[in-house]
Amino acid sequence: MEPQKFSIAVDSGHKATEFRPLSLSSPHMRAFHLAWLSLFTCFFSTFSIPPLLPIIRQDLNLSPSDVGTAGIAAFAGSIISRLAMGPACDVFGPRLASATLSLATAPILLSAAFISTPLHFILLRFFVGFSLANFVANQFWMSSMFSRCTVGLANGVAAGWANVGSGVTQLVMPFIFSVLNTYFDLTQSVSWRTALVVPAVFQALMAIMVLAYGQDLPDGSYRNIRKREKNSKDDAIGVFLNGIKNYRGWVLGLTYGYCFGVELTMDNIIAEYFYDRFGVNLETAGVIAASFGFANWVSRPTGGIVSDKLGKRFGMRGRLWGLWVVQTVAGVMCLWLGEVKSLWGSIVVMCGFSFFVQAASGLTFGVVPFVSKRSMGVISGMTGSGGTVGAVVTQLLLFSGSTKFSTQTGISLMGVMMIISTLSLTTIYFPQWGGMLCGPSSEHQHCQLLA
Repeated sequence: MEPQKFSIAVDSGHKATEFRPLSLSSPHMRAFHLAWLSLFTCFFSTFSIPPLLPIIRQDLNLSPSDVGTAGIAAFAGSIISRLAMGPACDVFGPRLASATLSLATAPILLSAAFISTPLHFILLRFFVGFSLANFVANQFWMSSMFSRCTVGLANGVAAGWANVGSGVTQLVMPFIFSVLNTYFDLTQSVSWRTALVVPAVFQALMAIMVLAYGQDLPDGSYRNIRKREKNSKDDAIGVFLNGIKNYRGWVLGLTYGYCFGVELTMDNIIAEYFYDRFGVNLETAGVIAASFGFANWVSRPTGGIVSDKLGKRFGMRGRLWGLWVVQTVAGVMCLWLGEVKSLWGSIVVMCGFSFFVQAASGLTFGVVPFVSKRSMGVISGMTGSGGTVGAVVTQLLLFSGSTKFSTQTGISLMGVMMIISTLSLTTIYFPQWGGMLCGPSSEHQHCQLLA
C-alpha cells in the first residue's frame, strides 16, 4: 500500500476505505461526483417527459393506451442497454462506457421538435430510456473505487443522489414550459418541445466532463490495467457467461425489479395520478411528484449505510435480512397508498413509501458487489436490468391504459407484488458467508464473517 499516493485512506488494492462526499480529491471522490452527476442527467432526461404529459397528450392526441405504451417503451429501452452496459464496463471500463452512452442518447431528445404522431412519441421515449443504463456504470465505478467496508454507502449515495434527477425534473420541466409559454409567448406545442433542449444539453455536457476528468480505477485507466493483469485473458464472452450462470444475480434482479422497478413506475405515473385523481394543477402535481424523487437524497444512501452496518455486525446474513425487511415494509406502504382517498393522506403515505422503496434499492447494491468479482459488471447489469424489467411488467399489467384496474387499485396490487417477490431473497446462499436462513458451510466455518 502507498498511503502517500492518495489523500484518503485506502486498502491494499488502493480502494478507498472512507467516504468523504464533500471532497473532490482524485481519483476516488472525483469519480464519485462525476458518476452521480452523469447519472443524474440521465434520470433528468428520461423523466423530463412525464410531468409535461397533460400538455403532450393534448398536442399529439394521445390515448391512455398510447401514454401507457410510451411508459413501457422507456423502460424497455433501458432493459436492452443495461444488459449491454455490464459487459461493456467489464471490457472498456465505466468511464468510457458511461460517456459514450450519454453522448449517443442526448441528441434523441432534440428529435422531439419533429414528432407528430403517437408512434413517434413512443419511439422517442424508447430511445431516451437507453440512457438509464448509466446506472450500471455508476455502480460499477463505485465498486471499483471503494473498499468492501464502504461500498454499500458509496453505491447508495452515488445512485441516490443521481435518482434525485427524476424528482428535480418533475419540478423544473413544468417551470421551463411555463416560462416559454408565458414570457416568450410560444405556443404550448412549441414550448414543450423547446423545453426538452435543456436536459439534452445538460446530459451531453456532463458526458464530456466524465471523459475529460474521470479515471476508471484508483491506479489509472481500466483498459491499460487489464492489459497488465494476468487475468486480462478473460474475454468478454467468458466474463458474460460467468455472470449469467450465477443464480444470485437473477434473484437480485427479481427483487430489484420490485423496488427500483416500482420507483421507476411511480416516476412515470405519479404526477399524472395526482393531476387526474385529485384535480391539482400541472405545477402542483409536479411538486408532489418531485417530493417522491427528492427522497432519494437521503433514502437510498441510508439503505447503503444500513447494509454496511448490518454487514459489519452480522455478515452477509445481516445484509440480506435488512433488504428483506425494508423492501417488505415498502410493499405494505405501497398497498396502503392505493387505499388512501384524501390528497394530504396520499402525500404523507407516498413520502413514507418513497423512503422505504428507495432504501431497499440501496440495500440491494450493498449485496451486489459480493456476488462475483470477475463478472461484477455483468451482475450489476443483470440486477439493474431487473429493475427495468420489473417496471415494464408492472406498467404493462397495471398501468398500460388498457387494463380494467383504476390507477389506485394498480398501486395497491403493485405493493402485493413487492411483498411476494422479496421472499425470493431466502434462496440466496454464499458458502463462505451463509444466507438468510443458515450460516456458512462447514468447510468455510473458519472464514471471518464479511465486514
